Amino acid sequence: MRTLWLSVLLLLAACQSQSALAPVPQWQSPGGREHAELGQIIDLRSGTHLTPEQLVTRLATAPLVLVGEQHDNPDHHALQLWLLHALEARRPQGSLLLEMLAASQQPQVDDVKQQLREGLQIADLPKALEWSNGWPWAHYGPIVRHGLAQDYPLRAANLDRAEIMAIYRQQPLLQGKASTAAAVQEPLLAQIRESHCDKLPVSQLPAMLAVQQQRDRRKAEQLLQAPVPAMLLAGAYHVRQDLGVPLHLSDLGAPDSAQVLILSEVGKPVTAEQADYVWYTAALPPEDHCAQFR
Repeated sequence: MRTLWLSVLLLLAACQSQSALAPVPQWQSPGGREHAELGQIIDLRSGTHLTPEQLVTRLATAPLVLVGEQHDNPDHHALQLWLLHALEARRPQGSLLLEMLAASQQPQVDDVKQQLREGLQIADLPKALEWSNGWPWAHYGPIVRHGLAQDYPLRAANLDRAEIMAIYRQQPLLQGKASTAAAVQEPLLAQIRESHCDKLPVSQLPAMLAVQQQRDRRKAEQLLQAPVPAMLLAGAYHVRQDLGVPLHLSDLGAPDSAQVLILSEVGKPVTAEQADYVWYTAALPPEDHCAQFR
């Protein structure tokens, strides 16, 4: 009887600890505050609406969690850090991988992590990491600091400049049926043209596509080498199931190994072909990045 009661008490304690998640961060972006979708989390396979706690419970069982962001939206970075804390409270985290870290920065990351473990103070953390100004530290600093302070590894998931230039000069042959299908490469080419305001010479498109896909292949390779459960933070296009890293995981022999959550501003729909889950956030004011070219 005593053993039975002990088991019941342990079960109750586990249930209570799982429900004690921190409040979801308040919205920072100014747009979409009155939008009906704001804050909704949707299981895209079933159309079911989930609470943050239900989402965490589902993702906690996945060996690989891919979280897609809009790089300039502060709400996405706040939710990523919240989600990482929430998952760590449910099970040990194996590793954290960032698109914002290139391969050449891994030695610096490991060195900084060791210094922090030894109790040393680092006055200028971005400088010590050789952090790229292309990724605003105000957005990424909190999650990088958190990752550096943990026992699990923080891993680079992107190509470095030398690798990118080598791909520009000579595009490597991408192996695998899933990632090389026309239904994948044609939308990626369209996205590349659009993101460059249709100003790229046609002759550069094959190299740009190769860089995009080799970036996704590197992310997939790093995920398969990382201790699990692993979380990857990257741009939404990179984690999409119909275009990005999941296809490369399949080509590398690990189909259906990842759960994909896309953080999307309200009014920017995400489909079941693209992700397992979507979390709709507040929005930044619309900006026409191509206006300067008109």
